[in-house]
Amino acid sequence: MKRVLLTSVGLATLAGFASAAAGADLSRPAPYAPAPYLAPYYNWTGFYVGLNGGGGWGTSNWSGFSSFNTSGGLIGGTVGYNRQFGPLVAGIEGDLDWANIKGGGICTFGCQTTDNWLGTVRGRLGYAADRWMPYITGGLAFGNFQAASTIGNSNTTNAGWTIGAGVEYGLVSNVTVKAEYLYVNLGNFNCATCNIPVTTVSSTANILRGGVNVHF
Repeated sequence: MKRVLLTSVGLATLAGFASAAAGADLSRPAPYAPAPYLAPYYNWTGFYVGLNGGGGWGTSNWSGFSSFNTSGGLIGGTVGYNRQFGPLVAGIEGDLDWANIKGGGICTFGCQTTDNWLGTVRGRLGYAADRWMPYITGGLAFGNFQAASTIGNSNTTNAGWTIGAGVEYGLVSNVTVKAEYLYVNLGNFNCATCNIPVTTVSSTANILRGGVNVHF
């Protein structure tokens, strides 16, 4: 009888220890599992200003006389705004550059065309892959160019159109760099004092330039 009683007491004691141990395990907090790291994506939305510069090459045509190549450099400022919709980035950009894109050819009295400054107002549509954004662009172009011969000269501010593409990269959170190509057509004008008879002068250019923008 004593053996049965001692056995019962021993089993009860062991059951108590097991229950206490189980309770201690339940009260202990589960090990902390850190959340996976998600790198922040680059935000393209907002206003920006910047500088750009590069070179251009193209063609000027003097109707009935000559067509010749033009080339030179340009430098100026940029202002724009982007709005991001998921990976798509839509925006508007304007720039105004001093330019010295010029060339000459053999006409009745010699002829030369010079693009003195160039501006554009363009829409942009890009695809953002975090810090990289390739884009297409197009819109209004305007500029002042001068047509001159040995007997006279004339200059005008003409409006035309432009289309192109580029790629922009985010260096840090608010600074980007870009490279772009633009085809610019400034149309034509009549230069009554340039030659005999009245001459229609046209100018087109291929612009390759880089830039840096500060975003707000």
